[in-house]
Order: sequence, then structure tokens, then C-alpha cells
Amino acid sequence: MCVPIGCLLSGVLTTPVGRRRSMQVICFPLAASWLTFNFAKEVWHVYLALSITGLCGGLVEAPVLSYVAEITTPRLRGMLSVSSTLSLTFGILLEFVIGSVLHWRTVALISVAPPVLSFILLCFMPESPHWLIMRNKIQQAQKSLAWLRGWTTFDAVKEEFDAMCLSHRVSRKTGAINEAFDGSVSDVNTKSFVDQPTSFFKEKLANSKNFIKKSFLWPLAMVSFIYFLANFTGSWTLQTYAVKIFGTLNSPMDKYHATILLGLVEFIGCLVCVFFVRLCGKRVMAFVSICAVGICGIVVGTYAYTNDIRYLQLNDAANASATPTIDSHNWVPLVFLIILAFVHHCGLKPLPWILIGEIYSHNTRATGCGISSAVSYLFGFLANKLFLDMIKSMTISGTYWFYAAISFVGCLVLYFILPETEGRSLQEISDHFAGDARLDNKFRRKLNEGESDRDTDLSKVNSISIS
Repeated sequence: MCVPIGCLLSGVLTTPVGRRRSMQVICFPLAASWLTFNFAKEVWHVYLALSITGLCGGLVEAPVLSYVAEITTPRLRGMLSVSSTLSLTFGILLEFVIGSVLHWRTVALISVAPPVLSFILLCFMPESPHWLIMRNKIQQAQKSLAWLRGWTTFDAVKEEFDAMCLSHRVSRKTGAINEAFDGSVSDVNTKSFVDQPTSFFKEKLANSKNFIKKSFLWPLAMVSFIYFLANFTGSWTLQTYAVKIFGTLNSPMDKYHATILLGLVEFIGCLVCVFFVRLCGKRVMAFVSICAVGICGIVVGTYAYTNDIRYLQLNDAANASATPTIDSHNWVPLVFLIILAFVHHCGLKPLPWILIGEIYSHNTRATGCGISSAVSYLFGFLANKLFLDMIKSMTISGTYWFYAAISFVGCLVLYFILPETEGRSLQEISDHFAGDARLDNKFRRKLNEGESDRDTDLSKVNSISIS
């Protein structure tokens, strides 16, 4: 429960501090929490370390997701946004593996390395150019964008940078171009586009109004629904209760080895998503993933029903002495649960994490990412907490049939509410959710002839009517 608290705070802290600096600061308490695990002498030491780890896990959501969305081009944004889920899944798999061969204190000590290494590597990374522009640090933003586009010169990215500045100016003026700005792109590099000085409280009040607009509430509702689907279709609870589920369903292989296999296929599923999201688009990946999850849920539920397996065996002693054997049917739940985990991580699992870096406007992105992440972990907490009660009341078969029903209903709802954002600029996506334009559901496999790979189309910005 510390994770959603960290998520809610992350958006608030990321905006004034900066994306990169926020990630660096979080590395310190995260490393300290793993050291606390290693040297723990009392039970409360473990709880303290666990709470700090959860808080840091939440705090890092907004800066990571905002940073990845803001530094990438539309052509690569979907692919690189999946990398956060890919890294998370790889970390889980790594902990599964080293935890099966090393003492838990040694595992905790090894886990100090990633935050320390992250802090060092982030020293060589520039801040997000979008955040720098929002802070009116124009020269630093120029250098940052040139570095991020392959250590090139500013002249090579001048057009993209000018468009980026214009998009921020338009968002600040709610669609109107300031009269002090004469429309010349070169002026963006030299003129400040911060409005006349206002009081701190007036500025905060003006910013807070962005969070009650359709451009924020609509994407928040959509991504919250997708998080609900991701957590209440069976994969999340499978990851949590994997050992118990495999043991109860008489897995033909050792339940701990099956759990490691589960982590491996989840990682492979994310890896598949990284490459196929550019080839198929987000909508197709989501529909195929959620329908396949539903089919797997039906098969697992039917197996449990036909074999009269009603409840989860929580007592390890109940099947500790049983030797895994293969009969004519007990391979069915193992295979389909593994497939469920694979297809879930091919589309439905990483989808909302990709979207939350794209669907919010510049002014609300960091806070939106934090709130959305908090919603995800709250749903995950509820899914895990309700799982055992659902099995008690509906049995294993009823629970997985219920998950399947949610999957198919969710697929139908997503068909109408989920736009195709792959290959689209951040400005196009923001205009769609603000109601100023509408994205079609066609997947843009490649840029049209004469169209540059940048986040904002200058012609569209310059053609915005003054309200």
C-alpha cells in the first residue's frame, strides 16, 4: 500500500524537481532499503525496508514514464515505453532465479547494485527538453534535444525544437498564440514565453484547473479501465499465488520450477511486445492479448470444474510429498496458465504503461502518470486481496470463468474507447483527448511522404485559430 502513496506524490514532486533529478534522488533511499533488508535484526526492520521499497517504487513511476515519453520520437515512443515493463519483468525474473540459489540476505545485498548503477548512469543523461522548456531554460533544452537525437548539432534538430516550443506556448495559452509572439519560429529561441509574472497562488490555481478538464479526466478514466482489466483477468493473481495455484492444479512439473518458467515467459512476452507494437499498433496487440487471456481463463476454469478442484490448497504440507507426474490431462492447466501469462504480457500488461506517458498534456503529464500508477497498484492490491475470497465463494472454476467474462466485455469496451496512438505525436494525442481533433483507429506504420519524425507538426500549430 506504500506504492500508490508514492505514485500520488511522484507527480507532485517530479514537476518542480525535474524528471532526471527525481530519478537520481530516489536511488538513495532505494539502495538504503535493500541494505536495511540485508542487515535486519528485528521484524520491524523488514517492514520498514519493505515500506521504503514500495514508496520508492511508486515515486519513480512518474519521472520514468514522463521522461521516456518526452525524449522519444513518435516512431519509437511505443517501443521504448514498453521497455519499462520489460525491465520490471526482467527484474522479477532475476529475483526469482537468484532467490532460488542464494540466501535472501545475499539477494538483498546484490539488489543494492541497480539503484547505485542507475544513479551513476543518469549523471550522463540530459534532462527532458520538454521539462526544460516548461521552466524557460531554452538553451539547456536545445542542448538536451541535440544530445538525445544522437549527439548531433542544434541545427539538425532546430525544426523539431521550434515545434516543441510552439506546442508548449499553445498549451500555456489554451489554444491561442500570444500577440507578443509574431509567428517567427526563430523568436522561440530568444523570447521568453512565460506570461506576465503572477503570484505563486494564482499560478497554482491556474494549473489546478487543468485537472478538472476533459483533456485530463477522459484519458484518466480510460487508462484506469485498462488497469482494471490488466489486474482482474487472472495474470496478476497468478504471479502472486503461482506456487499455490500450480500445486493445487497438480502441475506435472515442480511448482517452484513452474514459477520460474512463468517469470521467463512473462519476460519473453514483454520482449515480443517491444518489437510487435511497431508492426501491429497498440489496438491490435491489446485485442489479441485480451481475447487470448479470456480463452485461457475458460480452459483453466473448465479443467478445474471437470476435475472437481474447488479450492486453493494453502497448506504446503498437503502436497509437499507428492511427486509431479504427467497424466492425460494435468498438463492442460500448466500450459494454458503459462500461455495466459505470455499473452497478457504481450499486450494488456504493458498497454496502460505505454499510454500514460502519451495521453496527458504537457502540464498534467507528470501528475497524471503518478495518479494512473496509483490506480494500477490499488487495483493490484484489491485483485490479490479479493482472490482468495472469490475462490471461497465461486470456486476456482467460477473465478477463472469470471476473469474470462471480464476479458471479453473489456475487449468490446476497448474497441470503442481506445484510439490508436502508435506513431502519433504528443500534440495529436493531446488534441484528441481535449476534443479539438479526433484520432482515427488506423495504425500509422510509417511516416507519410514529406512528414518529419517529430512530436509536433509546425503547420498544425501555426494554423490554430486565436480564440
